[in-house]
Amino acid sequence: MREGVMQGDGHGRERAAEREADRQPDLMVDADELREQVRDKYREVALSPHAGHHFHTGRRAADLMGYPKTVVDALPDRAVESFAGVGNPFSLRPIPAGSRVVDVGSGAGFDSFVAADQVGPQGRVVGVDMTPEMLTKSRATAAQLGLTHVEFREGLAERLPVEDGWADVVISNGVINLCPDKKAAFTEIQRVLRPGGVLQFADIANGRPVPVEAMRQIDLWTG
Repeated sequence: MREGVMQGDGHGRERAAEREADRQPDLMVDADELREQVRDKYREVALSPHAGHHFHTGRRAADLMGYPKTVVDALPDRAVESFAGVGNPFSLRPIPAGSRVVDVGSGAGFDSFVAADQVGPQGRVVGVDMTPEMLTKSRATAAQLGLTHVEFREGLAERLPVEDGWADVVISNGVINLCPDKKAAFTEIQRVLRPGGVLQFADIANGRPVPVEAMRQIDLWTG
């Protein structure tokens, strides 16, 4: 697992305009097939959060990732039970009050709700996810909690439904490793960040070379 902070340099719009030319010409796997398998996996996490998944979920996962108990205990079960992150992007630095935040791969909304508490009612949080069941759950939880400054939108990390330069902070937790086109995902993150904005993310990284044959096996990406 790796956590990191990246600061925007203000050239997101220009680079976004060039992203088609710069896009990786040969993705390791079929993007649509990979996304469908990821949707299937996280649909189950949304609908059956307490089933036997091969990764930790819910309050147990949040505890392992170092989220403060007071923060987690303040949220209802439905806001926490489908959490499946690989780290804690908030451990890198707190998000300033009043900030505008984009949560890439927001799932059932746990990190978005943590961000919403940090930015306060003067801030804004936009969660983006591609799994309908996760979006249904996160939106219902936001309504239950009365969080009018949190919004969830359907979309992909490689094509974020957020305007240029809108975000002060982008967060992501265990999502970029599942993107078939990581270059496009980072280009989009840079596009939506304002000049000087910050990316705080936690993800899985492999420091050893992986054979091309293995990188082309979708089951290894999602399993």
